[in-house]
Amino acid sequence: MKFYDTIELAGRNLREAGLRNSLTTLGISVGVASLVAMLSLGIGLQRLFAQAMGRSGLFDSVFVTQRQDLRGTRLAQGDLTPPKPLDDAARSSFEKLLGVQEVYSYFTAMGEFRLEDTRPEDSHFSVVGGLPPSARGSEAFDDFQGRFFSSDDAPEAIILADFGRVLLDLPPEPANADPKLTTDQVQRLLGKDLILRFGQRSADSSSPTAPGDPAPDNSAFNVVRKEQTLKIVGVVNNEPYRGMGGGPGRRAVLLPVGFAESLNMMQPGDVRSLISGGQGRRYNSLVVRVAKSQDVPRIEEQVKKLGYNAFSIVDASRNVTNVFRFVDLFLAIFGSLALAVASLGIVNTLVMAIMERRREIGIMKALGASDGDVKRIFFYEAGCMGMLGGGLGAGLGWLIGRVINFGTNLYLERWVEVKPQNFWYVPLWLALAAIGFSVLVSLSAGLYPASRAARLDPVQALRHE
Repeated sequence: MKFYDTIELAGRNLREAGLRNSLTTLGISVGVASLVAMLSLGIGLQRLFAQAMGRSGLFDSVFVTQRQDLRGTRLAQGDLTPPKPLDDAARSSFEKLLGVQEVYSYFTAMGEFRLEDTRPEDSHFSVVGGLPPSARGSEAFDDFQGRFFSSDDAPEAIILADFGRVLLDLPPEPANADPKLTTDQVQRLLGKDLILRFGQRSADSSSPTAPGDPAPDNSAFNVVRKEQTLKIVGVVNNEPYRGMGGGPGRRAVLLPVGFAESLNMMQPGDVRSLISGGQGRRYNSLVVRVAKSQDVPRIEEQVKKLGYNAFSIVDASRNVTNVFRFVDLFLAIFGSLALAVASLGIVNTLVMAIMERRREIGIMKALGASDGDVKRIFFYEAGCMGMLGGGLGAGLGWLIGRVINFGTNLYLERWVEVKPQNFWYVPLWLALAAIGFSVLVSLSAGLYPASRAARLDPVQALRHE
């Protein structure tokens, strides 16, 4: 029997029992829809997590610190070399690594702040932080009020909202309250001059050397009290890149990292630098930003080979990724149960078709149709129901996700005041995989009916009334 004739017979048989076959196809579509809806939820949540972490600047960053000089441990391991300093030479070596986008210091220092039109005794101590230009894309700036730094060396400041309340002498908010300032309060801060008083490192030149004496140790320095006027250009509710490195506390005033470094402020690691000696600037920690997140493990390994401690959020997120995989697996299993029930409907529909078409099958076999031809007819019928049901189910699953997503966002916006999120996400590969899986299940369900139809004795079939 020709391929075209087989397809034509299968299509005619499906049309003759239209209601029954439509209900079976609808059952398949419901099973596929449940599978697609559940898997799209798992994929959507994983995608939201990846986007949030990506925007936080954590997934594409490697955090570098100097190895500690634990002599006892290192001697026990046979390592006699002193730890390499985390200085400008190290920073330059990181910048030369293939795939590195930028390298900047995780800058933290203490300072005393007051608004220009207030008394010196109204000053407040807080932590100064440095931000690179790339921080503008951080999720912390989604509800940002004001503008970002005009350049990396501009004497400008972005302050946290809760520190803005301190500068304005407003009563503190409760612990769980939103620290966001009102528009009027923000306008009272934007454009104002903020006076920063800090301790500046100054080279120690008090001990001149005579000819022939060894050169002085450039790591020695004096601390000089300095003042710097900053212009407040923005107010942000949450600290960007919180938790990326060590420091004396939460950073409440943010400066361009290039300008912050140029102030040469005293930092927590300066005491260690003074004791250990050495030449040039030392860093507490450096952040190596990578152009592509998949290159983070390679860059991290190269930094470790250079003799430094390196850590990335990829190390900590592996367990989270495994959790998402288990969630996707369980969602797929539960979603497939409805499709398994639908496959029983296919078996029932095709067995009923055999009972009704026994005489027709007998005539075809009497006219020369082989057992394989009869099997293919029923296989095509099962495959058509699977394909139609799979396509309809994929669309239905997408629609279910859209409706639930709309309702969830409506609730979150109205009662929780959370920005809309796309919790359900149906990629093209999931829709195609669902259709293919539906066809595979339908063909598997058609195995028994097709084999039973092929085994019919034509003589007994022609006697059937």
